[in-house]
Amino acid sequence: MPAPRGFAYEQRGADVVITHHGRPVTTLRGARAERFLAEVRAGDEQLVMARWTGNYKRGNERAARAHPRNRRT
Repeated sequence: MPAPRGFAYEQRGADVVITHHGRPVTTLRGARAERFLAEVRAGDEQLVMARWTGNYKRGNERAARAHPRNRRT
């Protein structure tokens, strides 16, 4: 799976706004914002932001599950 790209975040006071290719995706407030900032500082920023926004899955999971090779008999 390719590495996530295009994410950015901006801290606005106590809030954190995460954007993807310049468009706002989510706003984190309070304790969630603090946890996010700690995680971003400790790891891969792009991967952390993709995971926090739910944009790390590409939608093909259901199709892959139905493939004959993945069916359980």
